[in-house]
Amino acid sequence: MKQRLLNFLEQIGQSAMVLLAQWGRGAIFVANLLPALPYSFYRLELLIKQVYFTGVLSLPIILTAGLFVGMVLSLQGYNVLVDFNSEEAVGTMTALSLLRELGPVVAALLFAGRAGSAMTAEIGLMKSTEQLSALEMMAVDPRKFVFAPRFSATLIVMPLLSLMFIAMGILGGYMVAVGWLGVDEGAFWSQMHASVDWREDAVNGIIKSVAFGVLIAVIALFQGEDAVPTSEGVSGATTRTVVQASLGILALDFVLTAVMF
Repeated sequence: MKQRLLNFLEQIGQSAMVLLAQWGRGAIFVANLLPALPYSFYRLELLIKQVYFTGVLSLPIILTAGLFVGMVLSLQGYNVLVDFNSEEAVGTMTALSLLRELGPVVAALLFAGRAGSAMTAEIGLMKSTEQLSALEMMAVDPRKFVFAPRFSATLIVMPLLSLMFIAMGILGGYMVAVGWLGVDEGAFWSQMHASVDWREDAVNGIIKSVAFGVLIAVIALFQGEDAVPTSEGVSGATTRTVVQASLGILALDFVLTAVMF
């Protein structure tokens, strides 16, 4: 019994050491990456390519999900508000829910699953095929020409994707509330306009999306750089990116919501 307890404590200690070592490598990675970020704007073709890869190619899933999330919000909100004869407020409820929470959070989760995992797999493959080492051999800093453009592109596209998600969600809510359930169109838009505050709601939502973009970029790039250079290692790094980014987004959302609202 005593030996089992000692083995259990040893496993916990080893796991904690592995976790702390990974956090240490992550902190060193971020510290080395920050000075290289300005160089991503010196080679605009690399930045534009990553904006297209991470942002434009993510549009179909972002727009489709935003439309259906808004439709569901409007339908569920109407079923609740109609009992209080306040169905005209369904537009306000849909807009505030999307601006404050669902827009930035769901867009970030979708982005992490689609673009974040792809960045990790791409960099992990570059490491396993020694492309990063080849750049260093040619006196080319990978952080300036590989990591920095991807990081900057994520910061650029994440707020834009979040806003597009919100816009499609409001459109989906309008289609259901006004086109299907018969809510007055003027009441739908006027109550939304009167209730939504630009600074309290829209700006805070944009700040959230930027913070989520930083989190996703750091996790995705570090996991790719830290991946074991094998097919199994790259696969594990990709899985860790999705899991850690998703949990980090939800935890960070709670912290930001507590601070902002």
